[in-house]
Amino acid sequence: MNMFADSEAIEARVRAVLTDLGIKDWEWIAIDPQYGDTADFCAQYGYDLPHSANTIIVASKRGAAAFSACIVRASDRLDVNRRVRHLMGVSRASFASAEETMELTGMMIGGVTALALPDGLPIYACDRLLEMDYIILGAGSRSGKVKMPPQELSKLPGLEFIDELSQPAQ
Repeated sequence: MNMFADSEAIEARVRAVLTDLGIKDWEWIAIDPQYGDTADFCAQYGYDLPHSANTIIVASKRGAAAFSACIVRASDRLDVNRRVRHLMGVSRASFASAEETMELTGMMIGGVTALALPDGLPIYACDRLLEMDYIILGAGSRSGKVKMPPQELSKLPGLEFIDELSQPAQ
């Protein structure tokens, strides 16, 4: 049974993590679920793409199953083939499928967040996020986003800020 049965349960878990970790100055942004995808959210609600941060689940593609979560600015490209593959210690890696992502996280595509991931999942955040005064993360469902200072991500267990995890999209 999936530990996140619906949007309300997912959002309650995310709010609990924010409180439990002592993350400060966060704001919940309620949105229409049809605008859950980052680009649609930014266009509809007037936020710029670089302030939005996507949480991307990466999966190994050979050998034993391995996963990691990567947080990058929505305007950047995650370096899966070199940087993430090396960090994970696997020979091949790529974006996890929608099914793998939902099975692993219990979260909806368009709302996956680093806040409330399964225990023990490595979390890599691009150090370029720290250049921003705030970031906007998914909230686990397609009906919310979380606005917070990027430095607060350091409170997440197992999170590492990584140099050159992503590059600006061309």
